[in-house]
Amino acid sequence: MTAIIQPAPLKAGTLRMFPLGGLGEVGRNMTVYELDGKLLIVDCGVLFPEEHQPGVDLILPDFGPIRDRLDDVVGVVLTHGHEDHIGAVPYLLRLKADIPLLGSKLTLALIEAKLKEHRIKPYTHTVKEGQIEQLGPFETEYIAVNHSIPDALAVAIRTKAGLVLHTGDFKMDQLPLDDRITDLRAFARLGEEGVDAFLVDSTNADVPGFTAPEREIGPVISQVIAKTTGLVVVASFSSHVHRVQQVLDAAHENGRKVAFVGRSMVRNMGIAADLGYLIVPDGVVVDQKKAEQMPRNEVVFMSTGSQGEPMAVLSRIVNGEHRIEVGEDDTVILASSLIPGNENAVFRIINGLMQLGAKVVHKGSAKVHVSGHASAGELLYCYNILGPANVIPVHGEYRHLHAAAQLAIDTGVPRERAHVGENGTVWDLKDHEITVAGQLEIGFVYVDGSSVGRLDEADLKDRRILAEEGFISIFIALEPQTGKVIVGPEIHARGFAEDDKVFDDIRPKIVKALAEAGEQGVRDTHQYQQVVRRTVGRWVGTRIRRRPMIVPVVIEA
Repeated sequence: MTAIIQPAPLKAGTLRMFPLGGLGEVGRNMTVYELDGKLLIVDCGVLFPEEHQPGVDLILPDFGPIRDRLDDVVGVVLTHGHEDHIGAVPYLLRLKADIPLLGSKLTLALIEAKLKEHRIKPYTHTVKEGQIEQLGPFETEYIAVNHSIPDALAVAIRTKAGLVLHTGDFKMDQLPLDDRITDLRAFARLGEEGVDAFLVDSTNADVPGFTAPEREIGPVISQVIAKTTGLVVVASFSSHVHRVQQVLDAAHENGRKVAFVGRSMVRNMGIAADLGYLIVPDGVVVDQKKAEQMPRNEVVFMSTGSQGEPMAVLSRIVNGEHRIEVGEDDTVILASSLIPGNENAVFRIINGLMQLGAKVVHKGSAKVHVSGHASAGELLYCYNILGPANVIPVHGEYRHLHAAAQLAIDTGVPRERAHVGENGTVWDLKDHEITVAGQLEIGFVYVDGSSVGRLDEADLKDRRILAEEGFISIFIALEPQTGKVIVGPEIHARGFAEDDKVFDDIRPKIVKALAEAGEQGVRDTHQYQQVVRRTVGRWVGTRIRRRPMIVPVVIEA
């Protein structure tokens, strides 16, 4: 475990940078910049739970280090509208609702719709590429970058301590669907000015070459639809406007209608269409109810659930809990990336769909997805164009961060200036040099239903034990002066294949252990409960080879 080192007070004229999420993981991206007592935040996203986090809905950045300083926040810059960059904004604004949000038109429209569901009316300010905004001691300039969602922006942050370029998520698609390429001219101009710190998207840093153009996807989707004689279901992220555009175009080419399925898909595509980012061919989109009444070979359902989320559309289809059914002659296209940690859930979905008789097309079997992130070749271009004094890879697992750092070193950045950190690492920038000032303690903040931050690792461990090892409760009424059992032991178990009669052997052992504890002077019911827990735990571990949750209840008779 990384040692926690509290950073010294920030010196005047020094820029401090510390991520509260997004390093060592793919998600919950959030970086804080501090200068002259003011804070600027870039992105505020969520991380989606993995299988070892049962019952968790979302994971938030740890707001702890800034919770008492929200009055010092001059703004939150949102680089684009994906959940891993905007999803935690409602939870931040619950703490202080008037923190200004800055982002492009589409990004702010998506977050405003989300905040409306949380009954929060935000203060927003729309920015676009080429625009410069002064936020306290931070001068921010916005630069067009290409990603898998329209209107993505990088942000250059000018301060008296130096110039920082924070890319957000980006790639360098030279043939983008919306003709909006990453502005390398602006990158070059910043390079001439002198970039002191380059915080770069590292998600694809370990992938050689260049990310394939988005345009290559459309013809493949169209071919799959053309060959399908039954229903087509396409699953993707609910904010992947470019992918949905290609599905609409492919459906139109093949004489099919498209129905959006899933609340977030319906909401986000409605926003994108209203703002002109999604071009809907006349008459192609119909509502779900109408689509369900149409012949199956005339419909494409555009849904959520490409990551195997339990409550999303695809999972419910597999479990027979959705009005949409798939079977022979139908095709399901998984048109999205596989987020690390979701592999088992996605493979379960694929297997379940195939068991139902459907054909499943995914990234591994056809070119139905390209990444939204720059691969190694593109990052090399950026390093060479910018010539940054220091590089801090962000937005990725540790293997991605190290790969991005090595690429920087390969282009001539000194090894000591390619900084690989983790959530909570505190960097200080002054006179073109970056030093590690400390390491904050950063934890996982879990959203569990309506509760935020109340669930901890101990609770998750209990849930895992319940799911994997089972549960045993033991009720006993005894005489505390002697440890003599008056009622019980009554033993109830859940999650065991064995019959309850298996516990007949342990009952006399419990009675004997309690009597011995009474002889040794135990008088407190809590101590008796510990005796029961140890006795049952040892027996179950030896006899059944399990480590269940054991809940003894001992009362005075």
